[in-house]
Amino acid sequence: MSNRGANRKKPSLADVAQIAGVSISTVSKVANGSADVSDVTRQRVERILKERRYVATKKRRGSLTPVAVLARDMHSPYTLDVIRGAVDAAAPAQVDINVSLHPDDARDLRWIDELHAAGRRGVIAITSVLDEQQRQRFAGHGLPLVVIDPLNNPDEDTYSVGATNWAGGLAATEHLLELGHRRIVMLSGFEAALASRARVSGYRAALNGAGREHDEPLVVPGDFTYDSGLELAAEVLAAPDRPTAIFAASDFQALGVIEAARRAGLRVPEDLSVIGFDDLIMAQMSSPPLTSVRQPLDLMGATAVETIVALLAGSTARPHHTELATRLMVRGSTAAPRA
Repeated sequence: MSNRGANRKKPSLADVAQIAGVSISTVSKVANGSADVSDVTRQRVERILKERRYVATKKRRGSLTPVAVLARDMHSPYTLDVIRGAVDAAAPAQVDINVSLHPDDARDLRWIDELHAAGRRGVIAITSVLDEQQRQRFAGHGLPLVVIDPLNNPDEDTYSVGATNWAGGLAATEHLLELGHRRIVMLSGFEAALASRARVSGYRAALNGAGREHDEPLVVPGDFTYDSGLELAAEVLAAPDRPTAIFAASDFQALGVIEAARRAGLRVPEDLSVIGFDDLIMAQMSSPPLTSVRQPLDLMGATAVETIVALLAGSTARPHHTELATRLMVRGSTAAPRA
């Protein structure tokens, strides 16, 4: 009897979603027989599932693996998109997702003990800062840890999932340069955040690649919030040598920039081009629709679940640090500067 294909790796939901050109949620619905998918999409996904020999695993009561997802808040669309991707990937992987808020006082390690005592088998942390003592506590309890979009540099033993932030910063800045902008301010977000540093580095690389000297004051630190974007942009736009474009390190900041421009009597994009980062749902709803660097947030959540499952199965073959591709989504908030 032939063993051809016996060792063929089972495709993940993310693999099938990428091939079919649909979301992980849609693939999960088709694989599990949900009705709310169009016939055309269902047929395409089913064909790919069959070709890839994907077999959906039915849930069995009492057999689910409990995994904790730590979030800093439950209001941000960023967080909700990541959690949605984790939940969609969890069902076929027989994982039970338990979402809880990251403790305010992370120095008190009892919260890690409580996660272990509650029966959690693994932990996924979203945009967290975890020091060596905390990571050792997780390891002492035998809890595999995956950090999504870590704020600080993960060590060589920590598993993390992020996006190509440097490439995103490069693409956003190159887009503005190609439009003809020469004075481009970047609102960098948290200076200490790993993603912020990578996006700023991509911004600088684009400027250097265009043969332009980088002017350090053109990078303005703050945080990733709407209020930060509003306040910082108001200061930048009040300067006599105001920029013709602002690249913000988050969509929330970028929306604050658009409001600051409106208050200053400036039009977007006629007087000021604006780019954000994340491509959250409100980017398409803003006026004008926001050009933004898309992060595959749902895929980041799904990849974290798949990594946890692999670690619990004893696999160490996965890369410790996974970066998923970003993509520039060009909309109505960017245009060539006026002569």
